[in-house]
Amino acid sequence: QVQLVESGGGLVQAGGSLRLSCVDSRNIFRIGDMGWYRQAPGKQRELVASMTIGGSTNYADSVKGRFTISRDNAKNTVTLQMNSLKPEDTAVYYCNADKVVGLPLGVSYWGQGTQVTVSS
Repeated sequence: QVQLVESGGGLVQAGGSLRLSCVDSRNIFRIGDMGWYRQAPGKQRELVASMTIGGSTNYADSVKGRFTISRDNAKNTVTLQMNSLKPEDTAVYYCNADKVVGLPLGVSYWGQGTQVTVSS
């Protein structure tokens, strides 16, 4: 199936940058949508950014102009460049794969999560 492995989280000061990467380590199936979600303590998981296989993007209003998503369809990788980070960006960030060609519809795949902490 799909096995997502994330890297790149860490601790950064407000105003700094981080780059998150995610790869489908099996790279067997084409993935329709890839993206990033985050979950802060006591809050629901929320969409940060996503990109279709055709290149269309969707961003949460709170990150527009600061975060940039990109992907490599051939390698089944997705990257999130995060600039001008704010303390409110602190959360566990999860890579997501959806609409996987050849696998049951309606099934989403998740990475293990990577912690991003932004200090003020």
